[in-house]
Amino acid sequence: MNFGGIGVEHAALETARFVVLPVPYDLTSTYMAGSRKGPAAILEASANMELFDDELRKETFRAGIHTLPPLEADARGPGFMVERVQKAVEEILDGDRVPILLGGEHSVTIGAVHAMKERYPSISVLHLDAHADMRESYQGSPFSHACVARRIVETCPIVQVGVRSMSVEEAEYVSDNNIMQVSPDNMDGEPQWVKKICDNLSNDVYVSLDLDVFDPAIMPATGTPEPGGMNWKEVIRLISEVSLSCHICGFDVVELCPIPGMIAPDFLAAKLVYRIIGYADRS
Repeated sequence: MNFGGIGVEHAALETARFVVLPVPYDLTSTYMAGSRKGPAAILEASANMELFDDELRKETFRAGIHTLPPLEADARGPGFMVERVQKAVEEILDGDRVPILLGGEHSVTIGAVHAMKERYPSISVLHLDAHADMRESYQGSPFSHACVARRIVETCPIVQVGVRSMSVEEAEYVSDNNIMQVSPDNMDGEPQWVKKICDNLSNDVYVSLDLDVFDPAIMPATGTPEPGGMNWKEVIRLISEVSLSCHICGFDVVELCPIPGMIAPDFLAAKLVYRIIGYADRS
């Protein structure tokens, strides 16, 4: 199943600039499991999109978008899965292509960032999420979805956007380490919030987007929804501006937990992936 339902001419690996890697994995999910079904739902919804981007005024798929088979889960544990994801992303980068991960739970990002750091030593991560994900360990694993940002900080700089839920220990860690966070409340009273985020990113950027960054009114299909989230225009505006000032060299969209009979969240996720591909194609 090719992303966007595009034909062989623009989906062939040999000519593709972008490579989509579905990662149907949710072993460490702690509230509502089911994000392992997210990649398939995004791919199915993407086949029903119009492929002309009305904002960018182009058919983004013509840059070439290859879709790999789903990455098989490693049953030995989260640490092994991190290594498996890292190796898969390294292979994409070795072909001078832009990796796009479809989650699955957020822990899949850890391996991707490790691979990106080797290829782009000055990389930083733009992390959009309702949760800080800054725990040292959770339920016995340092590779839980609740620890992904902590592992990123150990690898490269991070800017967090949309966070509105964290433990006291996470709040103290963020403060002690001067990690930049922009909450939805900050956006209302700060007209320059997008510029401040861009100014704190390096030239090479990896974007990691947990769909619970959106308000659950428009994105209810996540395992850990939080009220008070961002809207579509805020997220799109931010990533668009980042693409104009930085080089988006890879990204992931994770934590879609499909709701049977409710297709709107799946379509939002697919449209979001396609739009970010379009932004990355100009950055």
